[in-house]
Amino acid sequence: MNNPDLFRDKSLVGGEWIPSKSGKTFDVYDPGSGKVWATAPDNAPEDTDAAVKASYEAFQSFRKTNPRQRAQWLLKWDQLIRDNRDDLARIVTYECGKPIAEAQGELDYALGFTWWFAGEAERVTGTVQMPAAPNRRVFTVKQPIGVAVALVPWNFPIAMILRKAGAAMAAGCTMVIKPSPETPFSVLALAYLAEQAGFPKGVFSVLPTSMENTPALSEALCRHPLVKKVTFTGSTRVGKLVAKHCSDGLKKVTLELGGNCPFIVFDDANLDQAATQLMALKYRHAGQACITANRVYVQKGVYDKFAQVLTEKAKALKVGHGATEGVTMGPVTTPRSLDKAEAHIADAKKQGGQIVTGGNKLMGQKGYDGYFFEPTLITGAKSEMLIAQEEQFSPILALFEFDTEDEAVQKANDTSMGLASYFFTKNVDRTWRLLENLEAGMIGMNTGNSSAAETPFGGIKESGYGKESGKDVAVNEYMVTKTGTLTLEGHY
Repeated sequence: MNNPDLFRDKSLVGGEWIPSKSGKTFDVYDPGSGKVWATAPDNAPEDTDAAVKASYEAFQSFRKTNPRQRAQWLLKWDQLIRDNRDDLARIVTYECGKPIAEAQGELDYALGFTWWFAGEAERVTGTVQMPAAPNRRVFTVKQPIGVAVALVPWNFPIAMILRKAGAAMAAGCTMVIKPSPETPFSVLALAYLAEQAGFPKGVFSVLPTSMENTPALSEALCRHPLVKKVTFTGSTRVGKLVAKHCSDGLKKVTLELGGNCPFIVFDDANLDQAATQLMALKYRHAGQACITANRVYVQKGVYDKFAQVLTEKAKALKVGHGATEGVTMGPVTTPRSLDKAEAHIADAKKQGGQIVTGGNKLMGQKGYDGYFFEPTLITGAKSEMLIAQEEQFSPILALFEFDTEDEAVQKANDTSMGLASYFFTKNVDRTWRLLENLEAGMIGMNTGNSSAAETPFGGIKESGYGKESGKDVAVNEYMVTKTGTLTLEGHY
């Protein structure tokens, strides 16, 4: 690493780098080799009180900080992250396995959030209104809600932090972060840079923990009386647990949950455009993204042709350790994902699916010591298969055939989730119909991944509630609105 100070293996609490109270640590594995490459402090519920209290104490002054000062700190943090981009990307590669180029791409994408929220910090406004009652004026003011907790996943450890913390700190909130057990060091590196950028002690705290301690520590943070806001990105199952924990204290919650996203290709689509967008969406990070294409519906007239195009592109992917030059797809991040991928393949075969390319676990074969799985394409997919019913989080692409637009919409919406939907067509009337008829919080129209700092990110149905990024809405998730009513004399 060019900047060895970036690597931190202690918790950050109240501006101090400390071990867990028990002194215990846990191993962090490199998915590309399957070997331990570092250890992190294993915090437990008894570690949460000090972190939250330090964050609450910092909030008392941070909430009063001038918005321009907060914006300047965010911009300084942004610059420091840019200066250390390649080192941060290398940490991400060893934590979650994605190729270096993808990890650098995550940094570039994530930096949009710090830049955006630096601007948003100075754009928080209230309202003034003349009500129906005479001699009155009604005002609204927005204020930071308080200590926020972020429970973040391993698939985009940099982007998730900057999207959540950027909005929180722009609003004037302090934040305690529990990173995923797989990816503590990228988050700790960001905390170190936030410290260097000038954020006061206690504004940004990080409590790493093992998989075993994650449920109890997360619950302790959710239930702490000084915590007023919780933001969680992860599975729908765990999101429901987080919501239950927070409901006892009626805490404000943002949930960005599972996807099972449909991707629809019509006969009149530009197939090259659709295939290029799909490849980037599906095989990025070995299929481990909440907004990845989980179910690909292709209209009957172009089904075989589209399958052929995808087969050629999938076979061209180079699988290997993310740090190896030329690799275009790394391993899955956890061995659990390998087990799930194998179960999906076995179920698809049993129900008549055809494995056009891939379909095998590579782990254990020569040159593949880590959690590798072949890029896979399945044709003849059916709605009864597990790959249609469950979020995959693996490099498996399944093609479902359809005849009519109404059929495609019905199948696309036939899920409890509603994070994102995608479609490709050149028919403008159909485009408008699909925008309104598809049940998802984000719609890609001749577009694959559309996530950006400027656009509200979030789902509907069991994909959660609340928005991250975008104008006004993201910062509002960390604020409360107060109403003031003034009665005047001698006026109107």
